[in-house]
Amino acid sequence: MSRTTTRLWRQVPQGDPFPKPDPKPAPNCAVCAALAKQRTEYYQLHDFSGVVDCNVEIRQHPHGQPAR
Repeated sequence: MSRTTTRLWRQVPQGDPFPKPDPKPAPNCAVCAALAKQRTEYYQLHDFSGVVDCNVEIRQHPHGQPAR
């Protein structure tokens, strides 16, 4: 007699269901402007890992704040 095993699989959600909007570059900041341009290029290449990396760098960029 053969044994049959039945497994129920649950679909794994992909991506963040509530993603943060892209941060706006700080005015008059060359670094933020360059990152925003690079982010646009990553969007065109469908490289969303690169998009996220640019967003993180824009959010964490000090914009002239004193170093800690």
